Amino acid sequence: MKMKIVVIGANAAGAKAASKAKRTNPQADVTLVDRGNFISYGACGIPYYVSDTVADVHELMSTPVGVIRDALFFKKVKGVTVMTTTEVTGIDREANVVHLLETASSRSFSLPYDRLILATGSSPFVPAIDNVDLPNILTVKSIEDAELLKEKAVPGMSACIVGGGLIGLETAEALQQKGMRVTIVEMRDQLLPGVLDPEMAAIVEKQVRQQGVTVLTGSRVTGIGGTTAVETVRVGEKELAADLVVLAPGVTPNVGLARDAGLEIGVTGAIAVDARMCTSDPHIYACGDCCETNHLVTGQKVYVPLGSTANKQGRVAGTNAAGGDASFAGIIGTSILKVFSINAGKTGLTEAEARANGYRVETVLSPASDKAHFFPGAKPIALKIVAEQGTGRILGLQAVGEGAVDKRLDAAAAAITFKATAEQLSQLDLAYAPPYSAAMDNLIVAADILKNKLNGQARGITPMQVKKKLDEGDDFILLDVRSPAEHVEVDIAEAKLIPLGMLREKMEGLPKDKEIVTFCKISLRGYEAQKILESGGFTNVKFMDGGMQIWPYAVRNGHRHHDR
Repeated sequence: MKMKIVVIGANAAGAKAASKAKRTNPQADVTLVDRGNFISYGACGIPYYVSDTVADVHELMSTPVGVIRDALFFKKVKGVTVMTTTEVTGIDREANVVHLLETASSRSFSLPYDRLILATGSSPFVPAIDNVDLPNILTVKSIEDAELLKEKAVPGMSACIVGGGLIGLETAEALQQKGMRVTIVEMRDQLLPGVLDPEMAAIVEKQVRQQGVTVLTGSRVTGIGGTTAVETVRVGEKELAADLVVLAPGVTPNVGLARDAGLEIGVTGAIAVDARMCTSDPHIYACGDCCETNHLVTGQKVYVPLGSTANKQGRVAGTNAAGGDASFAGIIGTSILKVFSINAGKTGLTEAEARANGYRVETVLSPASDKAHFFPGAKPIALKIVAEQGTGRILGLQAVGEGAVDKRLDAAAAAITFKATAEQLSQLDLAYAPPYSAAMDNLIVAADILKNKLNGQARGITPMQVKKKLDEGDDFILLDVRSPAEHVEVDIAEAKLIPLGMLREKMEGLPKDKEIVTFCKISLRGYEAQKILESGGFTNVKFMDGGMQIWPYAVRNGHRHHDR
């Protein structure tokens, strides 16, 4: 008798699970059920369709050679039966049956299964605010959303994006490129919370603002005004004009079916699964945005819905449901985005996450070019490494800049997955030629700085800590060791200039009883200045991590102040 496998949900995880199940057990009857009209589409591509970067919405539903992944494709190519516009109304675990409703005809029927795979995905989180159901308040999740959002993206009109995360920023860029006036409202004190630490997020925010997007961080939408459609958005005591609102504060896992069926829901609020993607019922698996997973650094259960994870989990669930043997170890939260000319991403833990999980951490901020500095087209990138004190284990990397951050993130993701230390990371045999990197890639340089910090040779202080000391009136010396020409071009008003080449002869004029913080463009010279001063008997010297390239606060250009 043929095995019957039913998969609920036909997007990334479900489509992958159904296809893999059929390949694993070609004799099985595999049925893929979805309540929508469209299946197996790339929801992450929606902002690029809205901005016309992707010309045709069908490209989001096509194979690399242009074949639409519809029911006919799955039947003929994959051997999988697809039922669209069909709602699953319940799961009878004792009878091994799912109850279905065909929405067009209102016909109710049942489908037996030997193995069931839940790939029910997630839904956009809709905040509980006044008038949130008015027309022209949209989300970014489905093909229908994509088409409606593109239709409503009218040049000259105003759009408000609620949420400054990955989807919010990508959508803001898309709408701005369509000629809309865009405002981002983020309740946290920075953009990309959970993805970047504040000093790295500040680099992204600067670029977003320079493109004409209004950014309101530390702000909450408290209401929406309008009669027949949205007209205003209330943010605290302010009212903003808005012809369009996009809700992008995050997603919640769709666990209703699982909960009603008595399956275990995990600590994150998503479906609990083991490494084989099996739920608390040995005949039912779950994958994708509806389930939680393990974090490979902390060992904790986490909910991090990403399309890349959904595809990998779907493959494992499909294999095991069909009688194979596969496992999914977990994730480290690797994510990336492009917003305007800035690329930004992270892998592993941010500093905030590491500290929240009880780690004693050391960090490094390291800006450099993504290619050899003399090679045409070299662009800046900034890296932040987070490591565990004592062991030197790499816990996380963040990368931001106009240059290629992806390959640094990917190299670090491999290192973090295999529990590499700073020493091991610094010895990686990375590819080198001037069009691709410096001879000492920025990732290697950052690891070397980290080693110096871990063994006590280098003592750094972050730009945020320096700014706090300045704001609080601390009695210390902020020492600029750049050249006079660099100092004239742009400087920090409170800094004292002594170029590095003159420091040995002029350091006697510096007080040894005060803390000294040195810096330069990227703080390589800042570190050298620290060593020179220490050799001269100064005992309280630090360098500012990342130098002027990471400094996100007000600077002085000639006699004028402006924001960098």
